[in-house]
Amino acid sequence: MSRLGIIDTHAHLDDNRFDSDRAAVMERLARDMEAVITQGTTYESSVASVEMAEQYDFVFAAVGWHPEDLAGIKDESYIAELEKLVREHEKVVAIGEIGLDYHYGTEEKELQQKLFRAQLEIAEEAKMPVVIHERDSIADCLDCVFDYDVTGTFHAFSGSKETAKKLLDRGWYISFGGTVTFKNARQPVENAVYVPDDRILTETDSPYLTPHPFRGERNDS
Repeated sequence: MSRLGIIDTHAHLDDNRFDSDRAAVMERLARDMEAVITQGTTYESSVASVEMAEQYDFVFAAVGWHPEDLAGIKDESYIAELEKLVREHEKVVAIGEIGLDYHYGTEEKELQQKLFRAQLEIAEEAKMPVVIHERDSIADCLDCVFDYDVTGTFHAFSGSKETAKKLLDRGWYISFGGTVTFKNARQPVENAVYVPDDRILTETDSPYLTPHPFRGERNDS
């Protein structure tokens, strides 16, 4: 067991912000962390996450397409590609990071929902948890996830207490990142108090969501 015994359930260890010192970062994480689950955001990112998981004993992978990375999808083959990663690699432990993001507009929301549902189907068939990204899309997001026999975690959760209750009642976990330290983070802090300790997962979203007072710097697990 590691010195800390802590699991970071959501990081992006393949991100190019680690390119200059990834070996040193991984050496430190191997010493300090029980495990890290690194998230896919595209097919290439998912493959990189799987490769890192197979290289390091303490790393596990989630595979999926992020709603902000739709441009890389050329045809329906992405479904078979994700299914193959799940089927052939034992260290794939979740489908993620997937979800809906309407923050920059809703022009592609139907395409986002189609992609999201296709990946939820993979998770349901494989009996795997899902890692959900949701921004400015909570009603549609809940409509999608509640149509499938899946659970998992809503990452960097910033929804209402009422939404948190709906998720908890259905067996979901909720995770909070560095945003709970932001000075204007009233809702995330209230939710962190409300959600039972045994339903909270620890995450960093590394290298993103760096907590106060280190905002602007790279966030490490």
